[in-house]
Amino acid sequence: MLKKIVLLLSIYFFISCADNTNLGNCIQTLPLNLVTDLNNPEMINAQTPGGFALLSGGSKGIVLLNINGNNFVAFDRKCPNENCNSPMTYDKSRYVLKCVCDYSEYGIYAGIGGAPQSDGFQCPAIEYRVTKNGSTIRISNF
Repeated sequence: MLKKIVLLLSIYFFISCADNTNLGNCIQTLPLNLVTDLNNPEMINAQTPGGFALLSGGSKGIVLLNINGNNFVAFDRKCPNENCNSPMTYDKSRYVLKCVCDYSEYGIYAGIGGAPQSDGFQCPAIEYRVTKNGSTIRISNF
């Protein structure tokens, strides 16, 4: 009997601690199919690990980040806050996108997925899929 009570209490606490945040109101990926070459002059900074390039495309522009020479991540510079019309700025020293309207920040290094780094914000930055074939980079929605 005691085991059943402990089990039920454990399940209750587990369910009550779950994050029930509804992210359905967040901006989802936008239609995109962009192809560029790392040998283009605008991409010179993105050729080395840790380097990046700011590209036109998407909603407010795209930041492309070279993780390790073979893996890249790309994020739209559109602020997840629907009321902001300015593109986010990229802080290369901290690997974050900053929204100039509400000062929210979004981590864009590999594995972070654009997650908000500021308290009180739920929606992530818009991430795009990046594939590399030789020196060709394709950025597209998932």
